[in-house]
Amino acid sequence: MFPVVGGRSAQVARLLAPRSAVLVAAVRGRKSRSDPVAKSKEGRIKVPPPVDPVEMVVLKERYTEYQLIMRALRLEFKEGVIRKKYEQETGSRAEERARQEEGEHRALMEWNHQENLRILKLRMIRVQKEKEEAEQKKLEVIMKREEEHQQFMKEKEKEILQLQEEAKNFITLENLDQRIEEALDNPKNYNFAIDKEGRVIKQTVLQ
Repeated sequence: MFPVVGGRSAQVARLLAPRSAVLVAAVRGRKSRSDPVAKSKEGRIKVPPPVDPVEMVVLKERYTEYQLIMRALRLEFKEGVIRKKYEQETGSRAEERARQEEGEHRALMEWNHQENLRILKLRMIRVQKEKEEAEQKKLEVIMKREEEHQQFMKEKEKEILQLQEEAKNFITLENLDQRIEEALDNPKNYNFAIDKEGRVIKQTVLQ
């Protein structure tokens, strides 16, 4: 007999017990449609996981980009297969056609180069013409401003001469007595009425 120590007696007894038939664990079958809902799942509402709009947009863009890349690769592979098959079938004719296409390509590239040079020359001529026109307009603006300044100076000189002429009739201390006598000898009546056109329609008589 083995000594029994504490709570380990049951474990030791099971280990020493004679072997019995192998116990097979029961396999749980799938639930049928008529079985009721489990008690642990009663009242549970299935809510789909939340979707992040930003993540959804990024995933959509990446998936679209992936589709475009894969489509381009498929088309590239398909074109390569078709070209290889065509070359194998046609043989020398394909090579001759390729040489012709290469010559046409070189001719087109040379024509394109000459056309670019022609357009460049035309562009340079147009730019030079626009530059000259801009300088001409700038010169015309300067000349116009100079003429306006000269006209302005002439008008100011005319105004100064007119003021100098009018200054001769100004009342000063020297001619004050004379102007008073002239005003008394030639009285003026300013008591009158005018219409909308500025004509005198009514005037009083000086006493």
